[in-house]
Amino acid sequence: MATSYGPPRATVDLISTGTTVSKDIPSESLELITLFYNSTGVFHTIKPEHNIKDSFSNLIGGVLKVIKIQRGKISCLLTIKPPTLNGYGGLHGGSVGALAERVAIACARTVVGKDKNLFLGELSISYLSAAPRNAEVIVDGSVVRSGRNLTVVAIEFRHKESGRLAFITRATFYNMPIASL
Repeated sequence: MATSYGPPRATVDLISTGTTVSKDIPSESLELITLFYNSTGVFHTIKPEHNIKDSFSNLIGGVLKVIKIQRGKISCLLTIKPPTLNGYGGLHGGSVGALAERVAIACARTVVGKDKNLFLGELSISYLSAAPRNAEVIVDGSVVRSGRNLTVVAIEFRHKESGRLAFITRATFYNMPIASL
């Protein structure tokens, strides 16, 4: 059964003026893709107050408060705020990754000397349950292993009220000597 999807097209203004769309993409699918991108803000421009160096760190840092620091361990309180939410009203997966990275770096720094740079080699995330708006989440990081060349940090995100696990992450850092140029 042959189906016609309209005339061949090279670009579609709904996506962007420079977007090439394959001829075998049905018009209905293209409309759904466009609606999805519209709803997630892909076509929006960056607001001037966010178009500054490291604006993302300011956004993420505003929801995280350090509770306790020990050698090889760090504990923080995360309050889920609107800038970190996804379209469904839960903590955005990218926010989870950014928060996990920052907690992991701080945790690794409790055992890795200042004579070494930390380079993130891997970050894995398991999404187990949602963290809705205004929820409070305890973020616990602990060094699993730290050697001459690698440091591995595990981070757990638990709902403060119930203790239920929301996310588990694991970060692997390369410990590199600081270059002297």
